[in-house]
Amino acid sequence: MRESQYQSKLIKTIKKMFPGCIVLKNDSGYLQGVPDIIVLYENLWGSLEIKINEDAEVQPNQAYYIDKMDNMSFAAFIHPGNEAEVLHGLQEALGLAR
Repeated sequence: MRESQYQSKLIKTIKKMFPGCIVLKNDSGYLQGVPDIIVLYENLWGSLEIKINEDAEVQPNQAYYIDKMDNMSFAAFIHPGNEAEVLHGLQEALGLAR
């Protein structure tokens, strides 16, 4: 599976988990290193940098923005191997953990 295919599948999963949320795709051409997507849910948000696997290359500034945005709300690198854990963290940040 390519990263773009995984991203599409992940966005569908997120929209089911957080009914009524807005998922925005960011433009790395505008701000290099900014995470791939931002999830807006009610008055909260989280950001995810999507990778195809845990060994995928991290681009310049990606770790910086993940750390910065995680300190603001929630941000993480996500890939199929850590998807359940990261989505649980996102649920906690958005007030929906069970």
